[in-house]
Amino acid sequence: MANPAPGYATKPDHRVDLLPETRRVRVKFAGAVIADSSAALRVEETGHGPVHYVPARDVRLELLHPTEHHTYCPFKGDCSYWTIEAGDRRAENAVWAYQKPYDEAQGLAGHYAFYNSRVDSIDVL
Repeated sequence: MANPAPGYATKPDHRVDLLPETRRVRVKFAGAVIADSSAALRVEETGHGPVHYVPARDVRLELLHPTEHHTYCPFKGDCSYWTIEAGDRRAENAVWAYQKPYDEAQGLAGHYAFYNSRVDSIDVL
């Protein structure tokens, strides 16, 4: 069943480009590596800086806990959030993902992104 993004009907020039990141992406929080991937996606979207999305297989999912927070993007779909807990530290809604993205952003399914301001570092090596 088709699931097109409604945002393009009113803003057909809006871009959400999903590009394979050629460099390694590593996310650290509370002294721990939370994500480490050589298969991340770099998303370049109109009006936003680049964001790296890491495949679930390269994320320490056991350190993430779903929250009640949700947002919506007319180009990507419904967005869910997770809190990171590692050691004695916690970062609320520090991680997000589009679990069932619109067709145009289907490549985001199974990938997680991290807020720079809520983790210790996101290194692109």
